[in-house]
Amino acid sequence: MVMARRGERDGDKERFWRRVVRQWRRSGRTIREFCDEGGLAEPSFYAWRRTIAERDREASEAGRRPRRGSCRPGRKRSDRAAGPPVFVPVRVASAAPASTTPIEVVLGQGRVVRVAPGFDVATLRQLLAVLEEPRC
Repeated sequence: MVMARRGERDGDKERFWRRVVRQWRRSGRTIREFCDEGGLAEPSFYAWRRTIAERDREASEAGRRPRRGSCRPGRKRSDRAAGPPVFVPVRVASAAPASTTPIEVVLGQGRVVRVAPGFDVATLRQLLAVLEEPRC
């Protein structure tokens, strides 16, 4: 096992904690219950959840795509786990001309999003984040 040097990111560790945070969100349990059942240190869970949110926010602000399963930028830590759903404005466009081919994004549970060329990246990013969130 190769350890990351001070100041460098450990990709394996980050992937592990991203998966853990996703599993917690889907579990419906409190953080304390989830950590107790999984043998996880609660302070580590909180620290990594905050770190992942900060990294995703930085990536979003830099114009890069946040990693799958990450927290939505702009939401306070206290209202991530609960609260009303966030709606993204959607505009239904007419059928694309034969010369343009839409992009298909296949999501879980058989859902498909078709995106026409020239789409707005920020709006698509928000839409996908909302659609991929676990349902209550």
